[in-house]
Amino acid sequence: MPERPIRLFGDPVLKTVSAPVEQVDDGVRALVDDLLDSVRLPGRAGVAASQIGVNVRAFSYNIEGEVGYILNPVIVEVSGETALVDEGCLSVPGLWHPTPRHPFARVRGIDLDGNVVELAGTGLMAQALQHETDHLDGILYLDRLEKAQRRLAMKQVRESDWF
Repeated sequence: MPERPIRLFGDPVLKTVSAPVEQVDDGVRALVDDLLDSVRLPGRAGVAASQIGVNVRAFSYNIEGEVGYILNPVIVEVSGETALVDEGCLSVPGLWHPTPRHPFARVRGIDLDGNVVELAGTGLMAQALQHETDHLDGILYLDRLEKAQRRLAMKQVRESDWF
């Protein structure tokens, strides 16, 4: 399956809460293939289904050479005090801003066979799990920024050549 184009800030699909996967069928299998192909490109840590225009709870990840996916992910644990970490997003290209994130996160969901899957980690994995799950809840990292930083980010979005 091919890599799919990434939807950009302003596309309503990015602000819509994604529906759970009710049944794994050929369409869901094809979506997972597309998510995996889309996340394998250089510089990508994760791709949510909504970023490729499909509003179902699924994302792929590519962290330190480990590539995978999860369906119906839900954050079941975060720990540690939030800290500001530089974060960017494929749907907001070229912009990076300090975003409050927990240093540890765990998500639970299923795989294509309906088996329970848990993903957990610190560092970039924790950040990606929070970021991608946010996408599925219709939240962009810009929504998490502190007020002054968000004002700056929105100015940069308006001045960008892709907006």
